[in-house]
Amino acid sequence: MPLQMNRKIFLTAAITGAGATEDKSRLVPRSPKEIADAAIDAAKAGAAIVHCHVRDPETGAPCRNLAYYRELTDRIRSSDVDVVLNLTAGVGGDLTFGDPETPMDLDAPNTDMAGATERMAHIRACLPEICTLDCGSMNFGDGEYVMTNTTGMLRAMGAQMTELGVKPEIEAFDTGHLWFAKQLVKEGVLEDPALVQLCMGVPWGAPNDLNTFMAMVNNVPESWTWSAFSLGRDQMPYVAAAALAGGNVRVGLED
Repeated sequence: MPLQMNRKIFLTAAITGAGATEDKSRLVPRSPKEIADAAIDAAKAGAAIVHCHVRDPETGAPCRNLAYYRELTDRIRSSDVDVVLNLTAGVGGDLTFGDPETPMDLDAPNTDMAGATERMAHIRACLPEICTLDCGSMNFGDGEYVMTNTTGMLRAMGAQMTELGVKPEIEAFDTGHLWFAKQLVKEGVLEDPALVQLCMGVPWGAPNDLNTFMAMVNNVPESWTWSAFSLGRDQMPYVAAAALAGGNVRVGLED
């Protein structure tokens, strides 16, 4: 696509995420109230969209507790901010194998696999404006954890999002994820134009060098709306890179 700097940018604040970050900073919110308060503060600071997961308030571990999602949603919507709510639909696809010699001896405490309807339960209950669709599977970080999203699962979840009137935000961790996203649009599972988030530097998806980033950008159809982010110390450079390349930006403690 031809590149033109985006001068009217929307900013997404990714509030807490599902990673093991709860012990890395005292600022990572855990309870629905803390997450909602952080989202409201982000909106007041200029975020147009708040992207939220929920966590167990006691342990900080990510979870799929519907009551927590309801409380989070109610707190944000009853506040004095007008912000677009983006809830994750990525939970329920966590598969952690055993060691390389006994891979099917699954690590049960760290495996969370659910069907499409169960993974979408909080989306049906809360009806956010946006929810995420992780558009593929990948080895996620070191160890034996695989983020699993089969083509059938993605078609089923995408169809439910479209039926509910919730805009999917395609999470693309590599060029193949964009390829399949375009297939979902071609099939009519997702509406055109689509919304996509380019997830750069997440091990072991697309590395966050600029050549790979531009390959990702150039695989986004011109009519689509896109945003991008990277992790840690590379978060702010990617704010600049995304804006210069014509996209929108994401920041937050999730990243």
